[in-house]
Amino acid sequence: MEGSATMTVREVLYMYSIAREAYERFMSVGGNPEQAQNAVALLVWLDQGTISAIHHVPGLDAGAVAIVAEEANAVLECLRYPVPVLPPIPLISTLCMQGGVYIEPGFFAFHQDLVVRGVAHFLDGAGKLLFNDRLNVLLRRSETGLVGNLPELMAPYCPLPVAVPEDCRSMFITFSKDMHLHREEIFDYFREKWGDCVVRVLMEKTTRGNMPMYGRIIFKTEAIVKLVLNGERLVRISIDHREMWLRKYIPRVTNA
Repeated sequence: MEGSATMTVREVLYMYSIAREAYERFMSVGGNPEQAQNAVALLVWLDQGTISAIHHVPGLDAGAVAIVAEEANAVLECLRYPVPVLPPIPLISTLCMQGGVYIEPGFFAFHQDLVVRGVAHFLDGAGKLLFNDRLNVLLRRSETGLVGNLPELMAPYCPLPVAVPEDCRSMFITFSKDMHLHREEIFDYFREKWGDCVVRVLMEKTTRGNMPMYGRIIFKTEAIVKLVLNGERLVRISIDHREMWLRKYIPRVTNA
């Protein structure tokens, strides 16, 4: 869906203006910013060919907007579980039906690697502009004619994700006592579910045969961290009945 490198920032914002309106609607009903962004990214990913649920969102009443947000986030949350048992999505299915396509929850479970890849691609690309409040304010100001062509809006848009430091795309993991997981198990869990999304898994260095109690996962992109957490501070994943807790990695400040 994203255009060539010759597009300007302004053109990308125009191209996704409906998605921005949907994001503002989700926020207007008390949405968590990260969940709202993930929900919009999911609907944008769905917006292919004849399916276009997102175009209906700006015109829905507050109650319906809240339900769409709830359904989208329920889908995203289920994608991180070992076996995604997806919740019913009657409203999203109905909105997709307007384009003559029936989407059932199983669709997301069956295509979860494609869903995650597509949603992450949008969050790492055009989403960086779409969810930038400052750029959207500048766009509105330029549309009033009170200001000329602003350099930030006329800048060329590069669809390739900007490389971010490892710390920004890492998660800190902890294990319950006597329930530790091996590095390979964590690596395989995400690779089997979401494809090639993990760079490496680091574990606590231990002595005398003690098992590690914590570790760190470094993902390929920042968007994967946002999808794992989906607006929550801490999430629990169970692998072979052993629990792992994940949160955003915050580097420890060391004294020089």
